[in-house]
Amino acid sequence: MVFIVLKNVDVINNYFICILYNCKKFVIIAIDTVGEMRSLAKFFKSKEFYDFCNSVFGKLPVPIDVIDQNGTLIYINKAFCDFLGNTEEYFLGQVVTHVEKTSRFLDTLESRQAEIAWKHTFSNGKDAIVHRIPIIDDDGSLSGGFGMILFEDISAMQEVIDRYKVLDKELRLYKSTIARLNAAKYTLSNIIGNSAAIINCKGKVKKIARVNLNVLIFGESGVGKELFAHSIHNESNRNDQPFVGINCSAIPENLIEAELFGYEEGSFTGAKKGGHIGKFQLANGGTIFLDEIGEMPLHMQAKLLRVLQEREVQPIGSKTPVKIDVRVVCATHRNIKEMVEKGEFREDLYYRLNVLTLEIPPLRDRKTDIPDLVDKFLGEFYKETGIYRRMPDNCMAILANYNWPGNVRELRNIVEKVSVNAEDVDITEEDFPAYMLKQTGKGANNIVANMSEESGLKQILDSVEKEVIIKTLKECNNNKSEVAKKLNIPRASLYRKIEEYELEV
Repeated sequence: MVFIVLKNVDVINNYFICILYNCKKFVIIAIDTVGEMRSLAKFFKSKEFYDFCNSVFGKLPVPIDVIDQNGTLIYINKAFCDFLGNTEEYFLGQVVTHVEKTSRFLDTLESRQAEIAWKHTFSNGKDAIVHRIPIIDDDGSLSGGFGMILFEDISAMQEVIDRYKVLDKELRLYKSTIARLNAAKYTLSNIIGNSAAIINCKGKVKKIARVNLNVLIFGESGVGKELFAHSIHNESNRNDQPFVGINCSAIPENLIEAELFGYEEGSFTGAKKGGHIGKFQLANGGTIFLDEIGEMPLHMQAKLLRVLQEREVQPIGSKTPVKIDVRVVCATHRNIKEMVEKGEFREDLYYRLNVLTLEIPPLRDRKTDIPDLVDKFLGEFYKETGIYRRMPDNCMAILANYNWPGNVRELRNIVEKVSVNAEDVDITEEDFPAYMLKQTGKGANNIVANMSEESGLKQILDSVEKEVIIKTLKECNNNKSEVAKKLNIPRASLYRKIEEYELEV
């Protein structure tokens, strides 16, 4: 890959001269004013070539020389003459090994292989780091060689290396700090539950994490979409890179672009000195989590789409885009497909984001997980307050029979509320909010009343699960595929439950 292109913009005796240099080849092309290529071998003998080299290299403080295909010096600048301790007249026209016995230039011509940053000891005893690069004609034939001294003093190179090591160490420390500050907090072990629905979801997370594609997480408010987003990151090969989250509904519309993409200093009134790094750049190499993506304004959806397509962001006020490598995980409680039909969400963005889909079941469809969740929340309550509480079976039945519109978030709130209300270790029915007792009282009392004295929590929960399956079968006209989909459980699990509860279908 050519990474340096120097052009002499002046016409030297009807020639335009071009230098192409890529650390492997050094190509000099002479083009006359009518576009005809000239032979480099002939051109090297000309005064035009010498004048050109002198105009480009003559005043550089870097020692540079050029030889023809026979190893004869055809150009040497003043810096090289001073380094070797002689005049230009002395060197020009001589074979390079005659004036510098230790030179490897002829070996470079023979091998046609560039020697980059080689340590070399000159005849005058000086050590230096040098480049020796073959010059290739436009037809691929060898025309000579280009040499330069990168460092005239080995210690100078060592200083650069040491400085680079320090900068590299600081950069790695900075990246490590960024990753630590923006680390994903939760793993699959933080997702509590052993219901078929939740086990199925955890299995999907592991599959999704294996591939580096965008993910759209669906689920009602309070089901724990953020926990699953964190878990996807921690299960992926990006788990040692940053995880950056942003709630699209929590940021004012006029600030969301600056938060996502950043801005340059002075780009708008109120911009911070030094600018601001956007969330996408902070997440570079890792994962960005866009929560409540359904609340993103339409004009921002267009800009997000461009970022996903081009894999680059352009901070506000900057003329230069920044390349990024970020996996995008989004979450929403809204029906995005319906929003697309209404023109509230861009269809092209929807398909960009919805490459992989994860649907989180509501708590009412995984009620067998309630005891484990309650134990977790009671344990956290004890750690925070030092107050120990227990949830008896009759109270657990109330929880099992409630509909949970607020899902796991609401369950946590209720557990904390009744734990505070309770006057003893054991929580009682009187500690629950009246609206819960009103909704669940009949169902809970019936379930408990129909149980024998030996019946425990498992029997109560099994009864609730049985009722849910019976109800859903009726709603779906005994279509088992629809029932399994609605309850978010594998069909095999549904068949097993039907057989276990001896249901007639």
